[in-house]
Amino acid sequence: MKNIVSKCIVDALVALYDYKIDVSRIVLMRTKKSFTGELSLVMHPLSKPLGQDVSSLGDALGQYLVDNNEGVIAFNHAAGFLNLSFSHTFWYQVYQMQQNTLPKATDKPKRVLVEYGSPNTNKPLHLGHVRNCVLGRAVVNILGAVGYEVTSVQVINDRGIHICQSMAAWQLDAHGATPESIAMKGDHFVGKYYVRYNEIYNEQKQALLDQGMDELEAKQKAPIYQLAESMLRDWEAGDETVRALWQRMNQWVYSGFDITYKRLGISFDKNYYESDTYLLGKQLVLDGLDKGLFYQKTDGSIWVDLTGYDLDHKLLLRADATSVYMTQDIGTAVLRYQDYAFDKMVYTVANEQDYHFEVLFKILELAGYSWAQSLVHLSYGIVLLPQGRMKSREGTVVDADDLLDTMVANAKSATDALGKANDFNDDALNQLHVAVAHAALNYWILKVEAKKDILFNPEDSIAFNGNTGPFLQYTYARIRSIARKQHVDTSLLRAVPEINAMERSIIAVLDQYNDVLYDAAESINPSVLAGYIYSLAKLYNTYYHDTPILKADNGTLIAWRVQLSNTVAQRIYDVCTILGIPVIERM
Repeated sequence: MKNIVSKCIVDALVALYDYKIDVSRIVLMRTKKSFTGELSLVMHPLSKPLGQDVSSLGDALGQYLVDNNEGVIAFNHAAGFLNLSFSHTFWYQVYQMQQNTLPKATDKPKRVLVEYGSPNTNKPLHLGHVRNCVLGRAVVNILGAVGYEVTSVQVINDRGIHICQSMAAWQLDAHGATPESIAMKGDHFVGKYYVRYNEIYNEQKQALLDQGMDELEAKQKAPIYQLAESMLRDWEAGDETVRALWQRMNQWVYSGFDITYKRLGISFDKNYYESDTYLLGKQLVLDGLDKGLFYQKTDGSIWVDLTGYDLDHKLLLRADATSVYMTQDIGTAVLRYQDYAFDKMVYTVANEQDYHFEVLFKILELAGYSWAQSLVHLSYGIVLLPQGRMKSREGTVVDADDLLDTMVANAKSATDALGKANDFNDDALNQLHVAVAHAALNYWILKVEAKKDILFNPEDSIAFNGNTGPFLQYTYARIRSIARKQHVDTSLLRAVPEINAMERSIIAVLDQYNDVLYDAAESINPSVLAGYIYSLAKLYNTYYHDTPILKADNGTLIAWRVQLSNTVAQRIYDVCTILGIPVIERM
């Protein structure tokens, strides 16, 4: 819509003043409610170069547009704005044009990698992981929708001290128990021993403190702490016994992850494993030491000095030559570029790791990797609950499986209360409850800008009214019910219909889609798209209540309103699909 009007204004300026201006310099906005009109030109940027006061410019330009463009039927100007009103024909033209296939963002698709998921194998997936995965999947879909060649990847942090802590606790406390022997999901089972490690460690440390040992020594002399450290060294040395236990416990976790990812509808094009990439990272660190990029302390540990870049000294290899997260992240980044030669790499990781990624990107830049400039950290805030913040070590996380169970139960209560699915069979009811649960959870996460913290209340997210996923589903199902009530052949719409004010508002919102989608892609911000589709659904519901659709005055009007409704439904379907929100034909 703005493109059409902008081009008309450019032509008018040439005709009236012999003044050529690029179309991008025309500033148009929706007319303010206090003025009469539908679209307004900001005239101040034009009046000075034209040598015209805004009143004279408004009169001349407005009259020219009315006389020479059948779409413009009236104008007025006030407070530096030229306010334009348009014909039914113009609005119908805009409606038809905006349904065309989206142009692609680039002539030649750029390759983008998006990392998300990326759990540790010492605990099950929790609510924080759910936010990560929902965000990452939406980013993949948004970038793909505008033409990028997108690959989804995760790095599974399957080695390191945290994994060894779970192994140590199992070895000391499990007495040979397995997930099968106690009928527990594999990742829950291993996570239980990660929590148990912390309990045993605190007990042992306190016992040493009671014997008169100082705090630092007690931390390092606790037997389970020493066992975990020993396991880490033995693992990196290739000890067969430690490696066998590590592999066994990781397989328990993977089987659990697979179940949860399937429930969430999450998948990846490629998995990387820290156990496969850390050696490359170690070698790159040693190479950097030889080149003078890094330095070695007297205890043998290797560090990088980034104080000249407003950062700090960062450990890259411990004194015992074992690696840290930074080591493997260096190796993984290099391996990914070798595999994909990407144009951009997006890391979807919580804001607790902001500093980590600043350091990682700077190290790769100093090491001479030109593609380091293409690395982006999609930093997101924590998920808060009414009872406070989650803490993994204390076992107070919201487990992803338990969360999904709760959401499905809440969805069942909410849909049963509506009483509109009484004729559904058991399978259809279960599918409905799961779909509502996923819509509620995913939309609640995506409607908030990633960098912000979220206060998540499962019960509030299920509401069928307000800014929720189920509201989007309900709007879509409401439109689909129109077709079930009475078949209308929209091909009978041959004449230009009379388009009322509410319909013009809907067309204007539909017309914004391309800009919103590109904005979401370029800013890597799914909340932009979530806000857009909520605005459209909210507007349509007002229209549905205020405007007769199947009982309009004539067949042309009925066909038009059904066609417009179907277009809104298709837009809701398309955006919800991108955001990972299931839509429902009936509710």
